[in-house]
Amino acid sequence: MKQRMKRLPALVAAAAASLVLLPSSAQAQTSGDHAGTLAALKTFQAAAGPGAAINAGDATNSYSLAVGTGTINANLPILPTDHFRIGSQTKTLTATAVLQLVDEGKVVLDTPIETYLPGVVDGNGYHGDTITVRQLLQHSSGIPANDPPNPQASPDGTYTLAALVRDGLGHPPASAPGTTFAYSNTNYEILGLLIERITGLPVRQVITNRIIEPLDLTGTSFPAAGDRTVPTPAVHGYHGIRIGIFNLWTDLGTALEPSIYSTSGAMISTLRDVTAFDQALMGGRLLSPATLAEMKKTVAVGGGLSYGLGVAAHTLPCGGAAWGHDGIVNGYYSETLVTEDGRHASVVTNAHLATNAPIAQMYNLLDTALCEATP
Repeated sequence: MKQRMKRLPALVAAAAASLVLLPSSAQAQTSGDHAGTLAALKTFQAAAGPGAAINAGDATNSYSLAVGTGTINANLPILPTDHFRIGSQTKTLTATAVLQLVDEGKVVLDTPIETYLPGVVDGNGYHGDTITVRQLLQHSSGIPANDPPNPQASPDGTYTLAALVRDGLGHPPASAPGTTFAYSNTNYEILGLLIERITGLPVRQVITNRIIEPLDLTGTSFPAAGDRTVPTPAVHGYHGIRIGIFNLWTDLGTALEPSIYSTSGAMISTLRDVTAFDQALMGGRLLSPATLAEMKKTVAVGGGLSYGLGVAAHTLPCGGAAWGHDGIVNGYYSETLVTEDGRHASVVTNAHLATNAPIAQMYNLLDTALCEATP
């Protein structure tokens, strides 16, 4: 999530770096007059990666804006159908799959995880009979952040969910279960094991069968372990720093092994698809009204943000709240927010900055786009 929660670690590849001077006149694609949003997008991109884009609108219309480039040394603005790694936006899909099992009576939110995964959350101060499914979903399990992760790799260089969980539980509890919000990827890796145990299927297949295919999210995928590619058309992801008007970018290419994040952050999507997913979720197409209401029961985490079950509520300056999740992962920083009346904004930039992530600029951009569309 954000710095006010806990950012995903960046795994920096040893690749050739390029010194790039971006043109001062940003390029944009737009339908209609969205001058305020475009100005906010330019401000965001000036502190972010080589390129940035937003897909936004209301319940009936969408538009896209892009500045900079999705590939350095080229004039390729990021389009709403370009693929990128969505990082922790994956958590909302994982949570949705768990809550669908709740709807089916196969999982109970306030049941201890020990009931479903005997012996998995045990030792080093952990007791699976004291940590519930709800606490894992809401990051109140007491399991701390595991940043950077250091799981035992399989012989082929990939990682199993079991290895990720063992690595995460190698850190002692940060607090007693149910007492404190502490953002942790390990919570969602345990939930991945839960999904697999209940369904008997690989979690990537479950999310594909239950969410991606029914919503016809053709630009969305849960990569198999070992598949380090981003489908074309792809937004290139970079790691780097900004020094005045100069930018030192390292193309991360295929550096990320997606199975190191799995159900906490491995998925790939597009601006258009993540918007469609969040709208379907908040519109009641994926969960029953009662279970969606449970998902939206939040705890405050500061800065106008509160966290539910795999989804956050962001307070808007124009009133009300927008729901969604952000994602920070190798080469990308993104977030999608939707409101209950259908307004939406999904943003991406193609860099994981070494310092000074543009969090404030991103929220100003999202606020501007969502409040511009206020009825």
